[in-house]
Amino acid sequence: MNEKALHTLEYDKIIEKLVGYAVSPMAKERAAALRPSAAMSDIIIWQEETTEATTMVLKKGTPSFGGFREIRPQLKRASMAGILSIAELMSVGEFAYVCRKVKNYARKENKDEVYARLDEYFDLITPLDKLENEISRCILSETEVADDASAGLRNIRREIKASNERVKDHLNGVINSSAYRNMLQDFVITIRNDRYCVPVKAEYRSSFPGMIHDQSNTGSTLFMEPLSVIQLNNKIKELQAKEKEEIEKILIALSDMVTANAFAIEGNLELLTQLDFIFAKANLSLAMDGTQPLFNTKGYINIHKGRHPLLDPKKVVPIHIYIGEDFNMLLLTGPNTGGKTVSLKTVGLFTLMGQSGLHIPAFEGSELAVFDNVFADIGDEQSIEQNLSTFSAHMTNIVSILNEADANSLCLFDELCGGTDPTEGAALAIAILSHLHEQDIRTMATTHYSELKVYALSTPGVENACCEFDVATLSPTYRLLIG
Repeated sequence: MNEKALHTLEYDKIIEKLVGYAVSPMAKERAAALRPSAAMSDIIIWQEETTEATTMVLKKGTPSFGGFREIRPQLKRASMAGILSIAELMSVGEFAYVCRKVKNYARKENKDEVYARLDEYFDLITPLDKLENEISRCILSETEVADDASAGLRNIRREIKASNERVKDHLNGVINSSAYRNMLQDFVITIRNDRYCVPVKAEYRSSFPGMIHDQSNTGSTLFMEPLSVIQLNNKIKELQAKEKEEIEKILIALSDMVTANAFAIEGNLELLTQLDFIFAKANLSLAMDGTQPLFNTKGYINIHKGRHPLLDPKKVVPIHIYIGEDFNMLLLTGPNTGGKTVSLKTVGLFTLMGQSGLHIPAFEGSELAVFDNVFADIGDEQSIEQNLSTFSAHMTNIVSILNEADANSLCLFDELCGGTDPTEGAALAIAILSHLHEQDIRTMATTHYSELKVYALSTPGVENACCEFDVATLSPTYRLLIG
């Protein structure tokens, strides 16, 4: 599909909205890469998926993808015998939880409830309950392993707690001892370098029996570990080393469990990414009150009450526009700011959206044609870099379109051959339109040239349309009238 036309018709702004409805980074990536397809089979499947997801959202709400993150790096590291960190394992556990939630979301309330496209995705999700339960049992937070993760860890932590209490009791005895009261800067227990200490006045450094671990900024206070608790502190350090070893054993066991489930996790990752992406399309459809369009390969477009999706829905005037059955070319006239360009962009953008599997904000039964390519010459094409005037830039673009367009293309021109001598511009515009008409290329163009209106009236297969103007109020109504 023509990338320039995607930008000109503001398809990228629709994609931005779609990305906003996706939850996971992978689904956002997939949404950002969405491009129209010219294959009818793809378009029908994509549209049906969006429609089924919309129906499910209306009945059950949106499935919760919260906690669904990118975990492929963790899977890769685990498969290479790497040990996953507590935070990484927690991400895998959260993913397993999301799998369960999404699987449960799809449970049928009655057997008549069938979603031909989406049921296949939901059915293929592999439950990871055992992995989820084991990770949630062993891990409390991104930095903490539960005491009950193993009997060994529970016993070690019990010993650490008892040893800490003994050290504190001993140090409280030091603090409350009359022999040391004058030596202490403050009657508190503090920790320095993972060792329990007391604050001692600097002048008593040689009188207080203990090891110096730190000093205050002013140097007036020394943080000393009394000799009487060194053995107890050493025991705590030994127990902490054992605790670290035991935690590593737990992380290895959990990492091995992740590796054992890697195939199922990778499959679920793909399924959940696709479902997140599909439900993003559904929520975009609901946000703009969209419907699934019908499709044909005959070049026939018939949009009922279409509303440009980037305009304020409270202010936009719906248009009914059709082309391709009795005529293959439509020339739009009317006042400035009367809605001609919006009509042009609506047809182009609806075509791109529909062929991307997105619903369009129009009435049920609106019909779109499947085109291999959409070309658009809309807006200011002036190029300072190439030293081209607005007219020259437009002509360069139009020449490119004429070289590439064929009978399976849709061509859109705004103010065709404007910005130059009116007589020459009109003659050139008629020559371009005649060439496209002979090639049977579906074409829409806006114009102010009266010669083009006469051309439309006198040429079979070409039709005039106008954006209505209220003479009484001297203002446009934005309604499109064909014929």
